[in-house]
Amino acid sequence: MLTVCAKRALIDGVFRPAAVRMDGPRITSVGPLPAVPAEDALVLDDDEVLLPALTDVHVHLNEPGRTEWEGFATGTLAAAHGGITTLVDMPLNCIPVTTTPEALEVKIAAAQRAELHVDVGLWGGVVPGNTGGLAAMVELGAFGFKCFTCPSGIDEFPASTERDVLDAMRVLSPLGVPLLVHAELETEGTVSVGEASSYLRYLHSRPRAWEDAAVAMVIRSVRATGCAAHIVHLSSASALPMIRAAKAEGLPLTCETCPHYLVLAAEDIPDGATEFKCAPPIRERDNQDALWQGLLDGTIDFVSSDHSPCTPALKLKESGDFERAWGGIASVQLGLPNAWTAARRRGIPLERVVHWLSAAPPALVGRRHGIAPSSSANLVAFRPDAPSTIHASDLLFRHPLTPYLGHAVTGVVTGTWLRGDRIVGGSLPTPPRGRLIRRFEDS
Repeated sequence: MLTVCAKRALIDGVFRPAAVRMDGPRITSVGPLPAVPAEDALVLDDDEVLLPALTDVHVHLNEPGRTEWEGFATGTLAAAHGGITTLVDMPLNCIPVTTTPEALEVKIAAAQRAELHVDVGLWGGVVPGNTGGLAAMVELGAFGFKCFTCPSGIDEFPASTERDVLDAMRVLSPLGVPLLVHAELETEGTVSVGEASSYLRYLHSRPRAWEDAAVAMVIRSVRATGCAAHIVHLSSASALPMIRAAKAEGLPLTCETCPHYLVLAAEDIPDGATEFKCAPPIRERDNQDALWQGLLDGTIDFVSSDHSPCTPALKLKESGDFERAWGGIASVQLGLPNAWTAARRRGIPLERVVHWLSAAPPALVGRRHGIAPSSSANLVAFRPDAPSTIHASDLLFRHPLTPYLGHAVTGVVTGTWLRGDRIVGGSLPTPPRGRLIRRFEDS
């Protein structure tokens, strides 16, 4: 048993003094802060707050097959140090891509063999012609499925047409699992002005109109099938009105955005800085302002990392070629300090940030987290006022190549507990305590 005492614990969205008692994997009680804590209690410092642990439902760990890009061991260790105790891994860029029951079994076996520092769930993939295997993947424990409406960058994971999306949704709707959509449709000619190293050239090559058209298509498909859908990594603020209207209509539609769209702005990205490349691209500051407003008014449901690393060679730093460089932002360890730093500058309280990173994401996979009796004892200690600078030497994902290097942030994770075990911040290293989780298991 362990009791954690904090002058500020986030309980039901409100900070208050509390003594949180854990017995094994569950919280057994949440009570008032005692005048004199028990000798065996852990008392957080006055500048620390106790938070429910974070959940990241959009992570690319790339194992098996491309573990030189990332892997279960390194990716989950970085997640733990970012305050994450649950993540859900995407169906690419592993080999094989997770688009068949057989491939999902390979992925499950790899996860069961791996060192997992946090709990890991799996998404399946939707590609043209694979609807016949979707139900079997749900039975194996997939939390849902992801598709692309544009080329994914991986030949074995081709784009889905509107017909493919409708076919998949008709299968998934009665199964009660969502379809996640990378929403970009190539609806107009690209603008090719400037050198290949020009960030503006890359930005203009993937305009907001691509996202807006894809989001409109997803909404049509949800309306036709009743299937729950989730827009991943929304970067186009001009899609927000139609998403807001779809929700008002009662359609089962959710969406996420990412810290890189909330923190970084196109105006600040140097030419040739391919560590900033992602798809959809990081857009202008006025677009960023509108995304923040979408979070505040509930149009955007939560924030995920879209941690999508690769080997440094694939970023083509020497040439700075945005057209040929691999796209993706490595950041799974950095979501809380990055989002909190940006939110704080806007006068947004920490409670809201934790909601977007901790309370809201589990609903997408039918789970819940919180500081309450009977909940999983997944907790984070955080110093919200502590300044730090992001250095490569502090990053634990496989390749510390990220656009955040050198950024000054506020907020440091000082402890992470997974099912009652302290996995970050203790006096001794702890063995990996994560496990593979499946759709049909209790949280």
